[in-house]
Amino acid sequence: MDYVSALLPPFVMAVFFIGVIRVIVKTQGGTNKAKEDAIVDAAIARAEGARQSSTRSDA
Repeated sequence: MDYVSALLPPFVMAVFFIGVIRVIVKTQGGTNKAKEDAIVDAAIARAEGARQSSTRSDA
């Protein structure tokens, strides 16, 4: 019975890991891709705007 208790935690973690990978793969592309791309583009624009405004204030 000790082998069951020794193998159960790694097995459970492997099942959860496979589930997470499946969710990540399923959510890539399609309608979610456009939404995610828009969020990333907005974050990059915000970061560049903040960087440029700090550069202007330093000059």
